[in-house]
Amino acid sequence: MKKFTNTGYWALILGGSGGIGFATAKKLASEGMNLCIVHRDRRGDTKLVETEFEAMRAQGIQLLSYNVDGADKTAMQEVVASLKEALPEGHRIRLLLHSIAKGNLKPMVAPIPKNIQLDNEALAASYNQLQQEIEKSQQSPTFLDSNDFQLTLYNMALSLVDWVRLVFENQLFAVDARVVGLSSEGNQKAWVNYAAVSATKAALEAIVRSIALEYAPYGIRANILQAGVTDTRSLNLIPGAEMLKANAQFRNPFGRLTRPEDVANAVYLLCLDEAAWINGAIIPVDGGERIT
Repeated sequence: MKKFTNTGYWALILGGSGGIGFATAKKLASEGMNLCIVHRDRRGDTKLVETEFEAMRAQGIQLLSYNVDGADKTAMQEVVASLKEALPEGHRIRLLLHSIAKGNLKPMVAPIPKNIQLDNEALAASYNQLQQEIEKSQQSPTFLDSNDFQLTLYNMALSLVDWVRLVFENQLFAVDARVVGLSSEGNQKAWVNYAAVSATKAALEAIVRSIALEYAPYGIRANILQAGVTDTRSLNLIPGAEMLKANAQFRNPFGRLTRPEDVANAVYLLCLDEAAWINGAIIPVDGGERIT
């Protein structure tokens, strides 16, 4: 028996056509939860994305998709208005997953290449690649400024505030709803080119804590899942991503990277009735990567 069949539950997934958001959509669809997926894809990719969505619908769920910028306020209002009209009577949003990955990956200043000897071949190869990327950035430098921080902060953190408010004011949340944000070790650790995203992860965690506190009287729980290094399209945009992956795999007790499906399973668990007393938490989903 699928866990959410006949519950009238929906998941609103922001950033649901790839990575963790997409894996979560597949997991919840397999358990009978209806989906509203907000994604941003180029026209050439839309056909493939819609094919995947049709496969989810074939499992007997309802699925609405909106190919819009999930951090655009006008688009937010349009999606929520459309969703309010489309939801059958008695249906409500059980989960709001914030999986928007849109920000600036620039250095604050051109780093000076370091002469480091690494015994691990994979790490050494990845480090050499990072040095090549650093050299390219020195040839045509584009550095972070406060505008870059603000854009990243709104897309990947502050937009959650507006989504939660809109869904709440339109009375679309279920009586026992769950808000989930995605973080990483970047909330505390520094990495070249990652400053804007790192600041954003820390802000997102603070925002989710406040949602957990102030929306609790209305039945809304809010938590952060701190994923390990996960091989997604977004990760591979980070300069030095291969070194990040090699280092994470080396550190991980299980000797592998976190998979989107690992995180999707954790999101699913938070949607269960039994998870109702988990609120305001930062939950690692990394196989123990952080402990080494």
